[in-house]
Amino acid sequence: MQESKTVVVGYDGSAQAARAVRWAAEQAAQRDCPLHLVHCTLWPLPDHGPDPVPGEAVPGQDRSPQTTLEEGLAHVRKAAPGVEVRTSLVYGWPSVHLPKISAGEEMLVVGSRGIGGFLGLLVGSVSLEMAATAACPVAVIRSNEHPAGPVVVAVDSSPGSAAALEDACTLASVTGTDLIIVHVVHAPPGYRMLRDPVDSYPAAEALLDSTVSTARALAPGVTVEKRLLTETSVPRAILEASQGARITVVGTKGHGLIKGTIGSTAHAVLHHAQGPVLIARRNDTAHGRQENP
Repeated sequence: MQESKTVVVGYDGSAQAARAVRWAAEQAAQRDCPLHLVHCTLWPLPDHGPDPVPGEAVPGQDRSPQTTLEEGLAHVRKAAPGVEVRTSLVYGWPSVHLPKISAGEEMLVVGSRGIGGFLGLLVGSVSLEMAATAACPVAVIRSNEHPAGPVVVAVDSSPGSAAALEDACTLASVTGTDLIIVHVVHAPPGYRMLRDPVDSYPAAEALLDSTVSTARALAPGVTVEKRLLTETSVPRAILEASQGARITVVGTKGHGLIKGTIGSTAHAVLHHAQGPVLIARRNDTAHGRQENP
């Protein structure tokens, strides 16, 4: 019997991470799969060094790693009391441990860590690195202002689009919400100034119709809507279409931080979306390759 895949979530004690833990716990409950709560600490664990001296102040460390982990577990219990959960307390950087722990699992969930000094950039470096290197879908959770909204997925003709559609169909099915499939035709600036503007895009329409048929087969019972958009900026069109979405799903054309990150469109959506974003990554052993470097 094949072991059930796990939803993996990282928790660092921040408010953003707490939101991610609650979201991950709800997803695990809806998917009827276990949850793996991970806390990465740079404070030495007992096996890595001596215990802290009682009463001695430690810079940046105002509570023990175990206390932080237990706090994360409390968030899980409150959000999804019946979910099966295991915990891991590991020494080192999240960017090292989380991709290894989550490889091939149901998904990895992380919180967004704020604007980081750049106006309008809403995702932190750890979240971005996970989206670029993990070998499973990566959900980056920030403010969840539209919990009853639809799932929005952006599709095109790239290989990563199939994974994005599959993940979006799963999300729509388990949450019982509508699915909106968006395809954007990129148009150069000033295209509406042409003497004979082209308002028909048969290839794009055929791709979108085929994608809708696949979605209905993957998620029977889910209401599926399609939107064909024309824009000079593909990311902007996706972001506008995702206003009011429960979550936005995009594929990746990248193969890790060195080899091109996650693709320019996914990168822009991840940075600027107001709600949760799922980056559809895979450990693609079925095709003889792995998506992370």
